[in-house]
Amino acid sequence: MDISVVVPLYNEVESLPELTSWISRVMSENSFTYEIILVDDGSTDGSWEMIRTLSENNPFIKGTKFRRNYGKSAALNVGFAAAKGHVVITMDADLQDSPDEIPQLYRRIIEDKYDLVSGWKAKRYDPLSKTIPTKFFNAATRKMSGIPNLHDFNCGLKAYRNVVVKNIEVYGEMHRYIPVIAKWAGFTKIGEQIVEHHPRKYGKTKFGMSRFVNGFLDLLSIFFVGKFGKRPMHFFGSMGVLSFFAGLVITIWMISDKLYDIAHGEKFRDITAQPLFYIALVAIILGSQLFLTGFVAELVARSSHDRNHYQVEETI
Repeated sequence: MDISVVVPLYNEVESLPELTSWISRVMSENSFTYEIILVDDGSTDGSWEMIRTLSENNPFIKGTKFRRNYGKSAALNVGFAAAKGHVVITMDADLQDSPDEIPQLYRRIIEDKYDLVSGWKAKRYDPLSKTIPTKFFNAATRKMSGIPNLHDFNCGLKAYRNVVVKNIEVYGEMHRYIPVIAKWAGFTKIGEQIVEHHPRKYGKTKFGMSRFVNGFLDLLSIFFVGKFGKRPMHFFGSMGVLSFFAGLVITIWMISDKLYDIAHGEKFRDITAQPLFYIALVAIILGSQLFLTGFVAELVARSSHDRNHYQVEETI
C-alpha cells in the first residue's frame, strides 16, 4: 500500500464527507493505493455515525472511536499503530489542510528519501492572537530542539516513512513535537514543505490559549527525557555536586575567615549570624537532595522495560 492518511478528529461531522471525498479523488487521480484512518476522539456530534456511513460506501475508509476525549496525541498514536502504507500522511479534519498537497509530500518521502516532511503554513488565516504566539512558540522550539529548518512544528499536515511512526510514541500533548520526538529516535532527515492553509469552513477550533503554556512545558519535558532519559544521574548528579560543592566552599571560607580573625585578635562574627551561612546550608541540602534524586531516577531508569531499547537502522 502506498499511503495511509491518518485523520484525528473531534466533533467534525460536517467536514468529514467533503474531506474523505477530496482525499479519495486525489488518490484516484494519482493512482495511489491508500487507506483513510479516521480516529474519533470521543466526539459527541454524530461524527462516529458519519464515519460508519462513509466506510460502508468506501472500503478504503477505516475508523476507530474512543470512549471519551483523550486528545490529539492519543488519536495520532492509535492511527500510527494501524497505518500500513509505505508513507503515512497526517492531516486535520477541519478542511484547513489541503489533500492536494499529498502527492508532493509522498514524492519527497519516496524520491528525496526524507524521514519526515512537515508542512509550513506560510500564509495563515488565523487571528493575530493565534499567529503571534505561534511565531514565538516555533522560534523557541527551533532553538531548543536543534531543528533550525522548521517554521511550523504544530502543522497537522505531515508525511512520514512508515518506519518512523512505528518507532515513536506520541502521548499527552506531544503531537506538537513529533519532529523533535523523531529526531531523538534517530530519524534526522527532516524536511519542510510550504502548504496551503484554508479558512475553517465548519465548526470552531478546539484549542485555546492554554496550549501555548502546555506546549512550552511539553517541550521542556521532551528536551529533558530525550537527553537524560536513560542517564538521569548525569543531570541530577551534576547539579547536586555543583550545589553541594558551592555550599562546602562557602562554609570552608567562613570557618577559615573566623579562625584567621581569632588568630590575629580581630573582631569576628559568629558563623550562624552571617547570611552566607544559610545560603551555604541551603546549597548543601539542595545538593544532597538532587544527588539522591538522580540516584533514585537512575534506579527507575535501569528497571524500565525499554532500558536497552535502541533504534536499529538495519542489520546484515
